[in-house]
Amino acid sequence: MNYLRSLGAALAITLCLAGCKSEMKKEAGKYIGPSDIKVEDGRMTPEVLLSLGRLSDPQLSPDGKTILFGVSYTSIPDNRSVRNLFLCNVDGTGRLQLTRSGKSISNARFTPDGNHIFFLKGGQMYKAQMLGKKLGKPVKVSEVEGGISEFALSPDGSQVMYVSTVHSAVERPSDTDPALDKAQAYATEDLMYRHWDHWVEEIPHTYVAPVPGRVVTKDNSLDILGGDDVKFELPTEPFGGIEQLAWSPDSRYIAYSCRKLTGREYAFSTDTEIYIYCPLTGETTVIPMGGGYDTDPVFSPDGKKIAWLSMARNGYEADKVRLMVADLEYQEEGEGQTANPAVKNIRDITAEFKYNAAGPVWAEDGESIYFNALAEGIQRIYKARVPAGDLTCPVGELSVEPVTGDDLWYDFGSPFGILDDGTLLATYCSMEFPTELVAVKDGVPTRIGDENGHILSQLTPYKTEKRMVKTVDGQDMLTWVLFPPDFDPAKEYPAIEICLGGPQGTLSQGWSYRWNYRLMASQGYVVVLPNRRGTTAFGQPWCEQISGDYIGLNMQDYLAAAKALKAEPYVGKMAACGASYGGYSVYYLAGIHGDVYDCFIAHAGIFNEEHMYMTTEEMWFPNWDNGGIPVEYAFEKGKTGPAGDGITFGGMQQAGSPWSTKPEAVRHYANSPHKLVQNWHTPILCIHGGTDFRVPYDEGMAAFNAAQLMGVPSKLIVFPEENHWILQPQNALYWHRSYFGWLDRWCK
Repeated sequence: MNYLRSLGAALAITLCLAGCKSEMKKEAGKYIGPSDIKVEDGRMTPEVLLSLGRLSDPQLSPDGKTILFGVSYTSIPDNRSVRNLFLCNVDGTGRLQLTRSGKSISNARFTPDGNHIFFLKGGQMYKAQMLGKKLGKPVKVSEVEGGISEFALSPDGSQVMYVSTVHSAVERPSDTDPALDKAQAYATEDLMYRHWDHWVEEIPHTYVAPVPGRVVTKDNSLDILGGDDVKFELPTEPFGGIEQLAWSPDSRYIAYSCRKLTGREYAFSTDTEIYIYCPLTGETTVIPMGGGYDTDPVFSPDGKKIAWLSMARNGYEADKVRLMVADLEYQEEGEGQTANPAVKNIRDITAEFKYNAAGPVWAEDGESIYFNALAEGIQRIYKARVPAGDLTCPVGELSVEPVTGDDLWYDFGSPFGILDDGTLLATYCSMEFPTELVAVKDGVPTRIGDENGHILSQLTPYKTEKRMVKTVDGQDMLTWVLFPPDFDPAKEYPAIEICLGGPQGTLSQGWSYRWNYRLMASQGYVVVLPNRRGTTAFGQPWCEQISGDYIGLNMQDYLAAAKALKAEPYVGKMAACGASYGGYSVYYLAGIHGDVYDCFIAHAGIFNEEHMYMTTEEMWFPNWDNGGIPVEYAFEKGKTGPAGDGITFGGMQQAGSPWSTKPEAVRHYANSPHKLVQNWHTPILCIHGGTDFRVPYDEGMAAFNAAQLMGVPSKLIVFPEENHWILQPQNALYWHRSYFGWLDRWCK
């Protein structure tokens, strides 16, 4: 469940400051701007959290002088957010608001000459001229049936690739009889009929079209996958975006990541591959990796190399993420010769690096790559030198060095720009503040924006401590501890222990609008964040231990951290709270904790593992983690019945299924949280979204019903229109109020 990407910004429209007067008049009452909220007594509240501007998607101008970015502002009364465009100099000065639209604007990009900006509004592309530091009147440049969700201009500005949709293999009544256009039903004869929060009626395809001279439509566009009848996804659902495709510097080729599978094969596999596609010839070349996810392709500045992220094992979403590089050998074009480059010398340039790579960005000289990695609880920027040769090159040549140090308690994003003096432009955040623009020179960060300073400056400061807790097997576990503002060690405070989702992930210095630890501390709680077994920032052995052992050491890690903090004289009652796998942890701890915790909150938690296996959508997830590792993934064609050990059925491995006889699976299902409800005695709040298809909402209902039947004080909250997350502003506010209301009731 980890590697969650953003759900994406809303599709939008824009308004210019220097024109469109009639449009502006129509939109005037709908515009949402920065909040002027006044903070009382320096105390952060849910209302303060929701008032913060959310900065995203910064882009460096081609001349390297300005930064284009978007900021979303929220109106609780209107129950919506609106994203508009801003511009500033690379040192953060000269900040200007470019648009004041009543609807959100997304995917804004400079043209290669910097004279225009393309963006999305209402699901279509628009183009506006840069008039100094203002925008001219937007011109609509697409009429794509089904709309556009994202796009990327070619480096020479002559083409655009964009993401739209085609009809999936899921059948609707109108597909068989057009007269049934008012009937609502979904029919399927195969798996992968829904993703996280939606039924798979449509699937994404990516198209290429010329930009100048005519409006872009599907009729004048080229489908990279070959047409509507091809049911592969590009980009891969549910969280893949345009970052899964990349133009070559000469605008001739497109590299993309794709899982060319459908149905049951798709549901059990994480095997995406990197393909190189030539729009001119239609030729496609695959980089032959096999195994698991291969994602995020990026060409070197000279086009002679390609880098991407790769996992070695199929079906395991938390495998080590390697940074791979290959050479591209181009041939002189002629009769009988391919236009596509040959792929040579594939090598892992992070082979000796302990952590997972993310967000690769080539340095201008093409001899090194910047990337992110979560390392020891903090997301840093690293730089890897790209060696010549192949996988047999000396280990010393595979050098990786940190750009930002472990003394900086920030989570850095990937660089979005590199200035002539070597300064990296990026974003960063921490538990203290949301995403801001930052410049990093010689490892030293300098903030170049202050989107929320007028609000955050009103808050009383608090303290964060980095503590090492001894686990039951004698290891050191990084545990962040946040103390309430004006903390007095002579007083007693209630505490919240956070159970991480995933199960693989990290409690780092990230900022969240749901699980906001500064907000929790500001309500008078000591907040305890254990990086238990299964977290990804401490090397693969620590990460992989949790697979096949959900009920084991990671649960003891939670109890060890809770007991260590409760031994402090300033900690009184303690709650355990978590979402997704964190919700599973809450349900399981409720059955084994004794009297360690005084209150529980589970959001989108797994309660009945057997039911979860047979109702979730991406089967590779429970199959791997519930069956333990290693399990070699394979399709055994021709097998139609179960093997004796329950591992194969219908031609597929199901080592993690409830009917498997694999010891790890048997142990796992025998200890599902729902089988321990006879031990429940601690008040519990169960929260779930009605359109959550990864962990279906009846898991929360079942947990609540069980608590009620056991006579345990309990409460159920279901958000019928929300998914695995709570996104609508008023729902979010109600979520926070309910969360703290339950905590205060039982812990204060």
